[in-house]
Amino acid sequence: MASGLQGTANIPELKRRITFTLLMLAVYRIGVQIPTPGINGEALADFFAKNSGTIFGMFNMFSGGALQNFSIFALGIMPYISASIIFQLLQVVVPQVEALAKEGESGRRKITQYTRYATVVLSVVQGLFISIGLESMAAPSGNAMIVINPGWAFRIMTVMTLTSGTAFIMWLGEQMTERGVGNGISLIIFAGIVARMPVAVVNTVKMAAAGEMPIILLPLLVAMMAVVIGLVIYFETAQRKIPIQYAKRMIGRQLYGGQRSHLPLKINMSGVVPPIFASSIMMFPATIGGFVQVDWVKRASQALAWGTPLHTLLYVVMIVFFCFFYTAVTFNPVDIAENLKKNGGFIPGIRPGKSTAEFIDKIMIRLTTVGAVYISAICVLPEILIKKGNVPFYFGGTALLIVVGVAIDTIAQVESYTVMRNYDGFLKTGRIKGR
Repeated sequence: MASGLQGTANIPELKRRITFTLLMLAVYRIGVQIPTPGINGEALADFFAKNSGTIFGMFNMFSGGALQNFSIFALGIMPYISASIIFQLLQVVVPQVEALAKEGESGRRKITQYTRYATVVLSVVQGLFISIGLESMAAPSGNAMIVINPGWAFRIMTVMTLTSGTAFIMWLGEQMTERGVGNGISLIIFAGIVARMPVAVVNTVKMAAAGEMPIILLPLLVAMMAVVIGLVIYFETAQRKIPIQYAKRMIGRQLYGGQRSHLPLKINMSGVVPPIFASSIMMFPATIGGFVQVDWVKRASQALAWGTPLHTLLYVVMIVFFCFFYTAVTFNPVDIAENLKKNGGFIPGIRPGKSTAEFIDKIMIRLTTVGAVYISAICVLPEILIKKGNVPFYFGGTALLIVVGVAIDTIAQVESYTVMRNYDGFLKTGRIKGR
């Protein structure tokens, strides 16, 4: 891989794209350090120091520390991701949106425009709720309030600041995708998660030195992390290849066709959408419990708090449900069977048409079941580590899936440039599998 990286310096276009991507990520990391006005930084830091192993620590890791600093990028890119997923689902539910998606480039531009509008709306709503919630919060070790001057002036300023920050990140990601390497939105999330890793390692070592965590747990933790990362890489690149045979055709006096190909089906066809959706839904009880002062609502909110057995059970159920739901929405065996039939392709031993669709659907159900179990195990891992092992950071779940997936996609795209320019790839023993 080192020799492959050296070869990238000889490709001017690739070198320019990598430099642009790194500069844009640097701009993002600078913005993470700019705080939103009206916040007591010391009180907020004290709050996150006491709640690093909770849901707040998880979202702080997603934002790359922006939430802990309550910077102008505190909302991160999550409103844009939520809006994008919503419009993907609307393409199946709403006929007008489906018609737009089928109009080609003009329709996709229109959907992108609507997605941006929805991102702004979601940012305004989330910014308002966050500002209201912060006004009632104080530092755990004292009586210092996090908000210096509560009121509508602070709320309006916070909403405008956070919404503008999210809009700027959205623009930044689009520029990186167009002019840089890899998917800009994914790289922004990747940079935010990776940036918190050194802090997590230092905090873990400090806790072990202070006796708050058994020292013997450290090597076991490192070994377990290596195994989990290896499993994630394996499942994210694993494919079930269904053989496809194309019939021979006589065109004039020449015989064409007869080639063999395959239909690759991923184990994790739904990606990181199920845990994102499940996490968003499971956040509603905690949010409602913080604003509604009713006894039974508070009890229900506490029973569904992050880390409780009921929360874990419902979280797994929702992940499994969304795995099957999103796969059914984005993958249509009937369309694939019809396309194969039109192009003269068939699966050996399976009749074209309905039988082929049923065969592909049966395989997808089995693969999705394995993928749902795999994603559930990865997402439940952080709760076990934090509750049982007293680990002071969030490892696993959506964060780990994003980091591994983005790394694989980016390396594959960089390698495609080297292959096009007749350079050797990164890996001497093989290339990165397409995802």
